[in-house]
Amino acid sequence: MPEAHKQRFVSGFVSILGRPNSGKSTLLNALVGAKLAIVAEKPQTTRTSIQGVLNLPGAQVVLLDTPGIHKPDTALNRRMLEVAKAALEERDLLLYLVDATRTFTEQDREAVEMVRRARTPSLLLLNKIDRLKQKPVLLSLIDQYRSLHSFEEYIPISALSGEGVDTLLSAVVARLPEGPPYFPPDYLTDQPERFLAAELVREKVLRETREEVPHAVAVLVDQWEETPTLTRIAATIYVERDGQKGIVIGAGGLMLKRIGAGARHEMQALFGRKIFLELHVKVRPNWRENPQFLNAVDWRSMAGAEVEQ
Repeated sequence: MPEAHKQRFVSGFVSILGRPNSGKSTLLNALVGAKLAIVAEKPQTTRTSIQGVLNLPGAQVVLLDTPGIHKPDTALNRRMLEVAKAALEERDLLLYLVDATRTFTEQDREAVEMVRRARTPSLLLLNKIDRLKQKPVLLSLIDQYRSLHSFEEYIPISALSGEGVDTLLSAVVARLPEGPPYFPPDYLTDQPERFLAAELVREKVLRETREEVPHAVAVLVDQWEETPTLTRIAATIYVERDGQKGIVIGAGGLMLKRIGAGARHEMQALFGRKIFLELHVKVRPNWRENPQFLNAVDWRSMAGAEVEQ
């Protein structure tokens, strides 16, 4: 084919950043068309970077979802903030997501300063416009952010409903460099299935339990056995106190059954096969400050790491 008729192909790495609960994981899932990141109405749901690959005609977009930018108060939170900071480096484009329904705070100012210092082209995405009763609020919010950093574009979106997502995709593709795809067309994510399964269990715990449980919950897959017709998974839900264990198990074990049924249903949809799921709950005091345990729950370092009982 003559050079003049070759279709231009672009590819690049794009980080999704923002404060906790701004909708980053919902946006990643919406863009790639699959549930790669768990979603809950709790801050700091995402604890590590999650990669999703979007293949389009003439483009491959490698997206990176990150933990929310926040003030760290535990070893776990410090790791999460380092993950978010690392996502600012060596990227072709940054998407800074804000919850348009929330008022601007000093924490927002500090987070934008991190983006400004990265000196990487960035777009400001004003998310959750489907919940916004007064649209003129967007203009004053844009002015506040524009006074802090010269974003290349300001795009109102709803990651949940899809409003504005096509406009966002066009803006992203237009700013990616020409180059070949980094991954094959059927590649979707860098996460192993064991980690995805553990995250789906954790999501159900976050959604089903009360406020005092979420940050104290971690999930580890203990056993994974595949047969031609069935995948058997055994996992442990770790909490920090006996009272939290009681909440997760529930009266007569009903809460744990509900968590297991919801997680198993989503695993079967994601993995495309029948799942048998066995869940246990254990107390591990102060696990958020334990380096060995944090290595075990971070799939990039766990590599089958054993956790002392």
